[in-house]
Parts: sequence; C-alpha cells; structure tokens
Amino acid sequence: MDLGFLEPLTEQTTEMWVAFVKMLPLFGIALVVLFMTSVVNKVAKFLLGKILDKSQLRASLKSLFSTLIGIAIWVLGVLIAMAVIMPSLTPAKILAGLGLGSIAIGFAFQDIFENFLAGIMIMLRRNMRIGDFIECEGMLGKIEKINIRDTQLRQSDNQLIMVPNSILFKNPVYILTESKKRRFDLVCGVSYDTDLEKAEKVILKALEGLDLLDKKQEVQVFASEFNSSSVDFTIRWWAESKPVDLFKSRAQVIKSVKAALDKAGIEIPFPYVTHTYKEEMPVAPIRFKEAKARQVKKKA
Repeated sequence: MDLGFLEPLTEQTTEMWVAFVKMLPLFGIALVVLFMTSVVNKVAKFLLGKILDKSQLRASLKSLFSTLIGIAIWVLGVLIAMAVIMPSLTPAKILAGLGLGSIAIGFAFQDIFENFLAGIMIMLRRNMRIGDFIECEGMLGKIEKINIRDTQLRQSDNQLIMVPNSILFKNPVYILTESKKRRFDLVCGVSYDTDLEKAEKVILKALEGLDLLDKKQEVQVFASEFNSSSVDFTIRWWAESKPVDLFKSRAQVIKSVKAALDKAGIEIPFPYVTHTYKEEMPVAPIRFKEAKARQVKKKA
C-alpha cells in the first residue's frame, strides 16, 4: 500500500516540532519576564503605598493610583514577553492588532469596561469617601471598599452588597454622612379638641436638654396637617448623621414627647370613626341582668 501522501504531513509535523523545540528557550525567557513583572509590580505598589501614606489623598484615590500603576506594569511586561517569543512582532504591529481587535473586544466586554471607567470616575469624586453611608436604588450601607469594577457596601445588619460601579455612576446617590450633622423629621398627632398652642409649647419643652440633639441648631415644631383623626405636628431636629444616630435620637425624641403629652393630658389619638345620623335613632334601654341572662341562654 502506497503511503506516499503521508510524507508532506510528516515533514510539516517534524518542522513544527523542531521550531517548537527551538522556541522553548524563548518561552522560558518570557516566563522569567512575566515573573520579574510580578516582582516589579509588588515592589512598585509597596513603594507607592509608602509615598501615598504620607500624603493627604483619600483612600479611594490611593487605591486608584495603585491599580493604574499595576495595570501599566503588567501591560508593559506582557508586551515584552510577546516580543521575546515573536521577535518579528513590532510595536507598530501590536498597535495595529489592538486597533482591529478593540472593536470586537469592546462589544464582548462592554459591561466590564463600563464598570471600569465608572470606578475611576467614582474614585475621583470628592464627596464620596470610604466610610460614608450612602443610599442608591434602594440599597443602603457603608462604603467599605471601592474597586475598579464594583463597590462594597456593608449594610447595618452586616450583610455585604457588591454594587457594580455603573449603577452608582448612572443613578442618584444619597450620601447620608457627607456632613457630620443632619436634620431629621418626625410627625406627631394630637386630638382635634387640643389647644394647639399649648401642645406646641409642651413638645418644645419636652425636647429641651436632650443630649443626642445638636444644641447649636434650633428645634422646630410646626402644625402641619389636618389628618383623618388628628392634627399633625412636624418636629424637626439636628443630630449625628449616621443611621444608628438617627435611631437613637428618634427614640429619645419619641419617648420624651410621649411622656410630656401624657403628663399635660393631651391625647395622641389612634384612628377612629364617628357615625352621625340625620335623624335620631331610638335606643331601647337594656338592663344588665336581662342582657346577661340572654347571653347565658345563647351559650346553652
């Protein structure tokens, strides 16, 4: 049987194997280059960290500079390793290849690049710092870390949320602790037969001297609304801006106002309905003993 048609295939396989063996030293050198790149990256980040620790930069900016330095070092190291393996590969050819492939890569990794750029923009923000409490799209938590792709939020119940940076960049973000002090509101209702001037004075008196309220800011009380079962007062005060401080100061205000209104004989009403009839409705008097006897018969 003639196997002459296998000779070209055998020759090509042999040539490829010889070429691969010749390139093994180049692969070894490329691995050394990548290892040295890793070492240089760690040393550069360590030295940069020492320098940045002495500066007044925010933690998010320090993280951004460290990440960008790492990316630049690794890109340079990979390009050198590729040039070692393929000496004919010039910077011009690499840039041309990147230009042609960038469109396909851009479509394939659109979300990653979007979060990457959003992460850089977030790190450059002045008002959004690590340690701030923020609220965005129904998510509330403390910023623990801002990465290039996502931001870590720690909720008050200790759950961790990984939020893509594009969400924080595209949507409104409420920075609750941008200032140390915040204003808080509380609605308190009194019955319709209450003297509103007296109720206002009682509430203001109740809030005097509370230690969790900011003494530099005036406490305000306004009669704000006619509700279904009450006349509502809006109480406004200033306190520390953290969520836990909100709960503490609100609890202190509620307890103090409730005690003061009770002491003054002012009712805090619950919802109830009053029925009014155009004509008088006859009501037959029922004696207590007769009513009790009827109940006993029904049970029997």
